[in-house]
Amino acid sequence: MSRPLLEARQLRVEIGDKTVVDRLNFAVATGERVAILGRNGAGKSTLLSTLAGLRKAAGGAVLLDGEDAALMPPRQAALQRAWLGQFQNDPFGSTVLETALTGRHPHLGRWDWESTRDAELARGALKAVGLDGMETRQIHTLSGGERQRLAIATLLTQAAPLYLLDEPLSHLDLNHQMAVLELFAGTARDCGAGVIMVLHDPALAHRFCDRALLVFGDGRTEIAPVDDILTAETLSDLYGYGLRQIEDRGHRCFIPE
Repeated sequence: MSRPLLEARQLRVEIGDKTVVDRLNFAVATGERVAILGRNGAGKSTLLSTLAGLRKAAGGAVLLDGEDAALMPPRQAALQRAWLGQFQNDPFGSTVLETALTGRHPHLGRWDWESTRDAELARGALKAVGLDGMETRQIHTLSGGERQRLAIATLLTQAAPLYLLDEPLSHLDLNHQMAVLELFAGTARDCGAGVIMVLHDPALAHRFCDRALLVFGDGRTEIAPVDDILTAETLSDLYGYGLRQIEDRGHRCFIPE
């Protein structure tokens, strides 16, 4: 068997003096999609940024392809995992294509310039998110949804085997939400990429993910296949509000009581 793309061993995550994740053990295999769900402030984004190496774990370890991620050089880690944050900061002007090409930086040497092949990858990623034809637009002229899709295209250009996505559906309308989820489902299926994403809609998590990791905010976590864990009873406990489960044509959705 191949090694997991990512593995958390006895991982502990803290916010201030509060433990939000305690002794978490889980692994993400090639082609697997994992949703992280929980209330606002429960620690979902903090957990994801810890998995991305942007925060130091309070305990335990994160492994990338069997190696301790904390000991990896940044460039090597960037070849293994790509991270999408909730917010995009653009202090300097650049074009859509130039921004997408930043995803190739981990693949380039210190003095290298992007190649024709790098530009082809970036253009393909822009087309995949519906931004083809906008390569010369300045990023400051983009809408929030267009900027979010550009951030996703930049990740696709990075072409890492593991994607860590913090609320990837932010700013997107329903059409583009479904397109992005289908896009990463295809990337997992066809390219063997692993995907971990923070989501707010358990119905979408059930439809597009293999497993769900529930973060309760008090140190407790639960992880299981979506059919087993995304139930009205479990989600009512997670969100602190009663939910009713409805099945329709193989899809599961949840509505407030």
